[in-house]
Amino acid sequence: MKATETSSLRPAAARTRIKICGLTREQDVDAAVAAGADAVGFVLYASSPRAVTPERAAQLARRLPPFVTPVLLFVNEIATNVIAASALIAGATIQFHGDESPQDCLAATGQGARPYLRAARIPLGDGAAQFDLVKYAHDYSHAQAILLDAHVEGFGGGGKAFNWSLLPPSVSSHLVLSGGLTPANVTDGILQVRPRGLSLAVDVSSGVEADGPDGKPVKGIKDADKIQRFVAAVRAADAQLAKNPHEFLSAT
Repeated sequence: MKATETSSLRPAAARTRIKICGLTREQDVDAAVAAGADAVGFVLYASSPRAVTPERAAQLARRLPPFVTPVLLFVNEIATNVIAASALIAGATIQFHGDESPQDCLAATGQGARPYLRAARIPLGDGAAQFDLVKYAHDYSHAQAILLDAHVEGFGGGGKAFNWSLLPPSVSSHLVLSGGLTPANVTDGILQVRPRGLSLAVDVSSGVEADGPDGKPVKGIKDADKIQRFVAAVRAADAQLAKNPHEFLSAT
């Protein structure tokens, strides 16, 4: 797709879609829905502190109303297990967050019959400039979107933000911004990243978790007020872009 064609598609996708990830409790699913989330994520990776079983994910997903998408996060899982877990949750999107090749992703989704997201692990610091996101998006062209997360030790998301300004100016893919997002920084993230892809969604986990006694997020336990503030900050960014989109397009 030519750059001019990419640019012509962006204005139609004005609303930033929102995914709240790492849900483990009924009340947090309900809070995400009440706040206006478009998707909720369940981590099916046993090593994660936010992990749930496929059966538990299915139980939680049954609370969702129409048009809120359940997303199942896997890390280097074998295709048969992905397929079996997916069968428990009608309409689920798959998120591959490990070392899965394009062929692995297709095999686990019925050759792309089930939509999937592919996480790109962007290096922290100046290393982000060396990550070839254009090639990555081309390699995973069957993915519904490329999810942009920071490359940290381990898998499944580390709650750190990479340098958004070092991303390529034009990527022929729908993008999902993740990694270290909070109610305080998501507006800036959207303003910087929205113009670079066909559309933009945001994905938050640790940034809307409850604070423990030590002041650190309690992994897997969400805070309804933080979810509300996160959604409000996303809508504030959308309002800024709607008011003067060319200001942000020319700034990148």
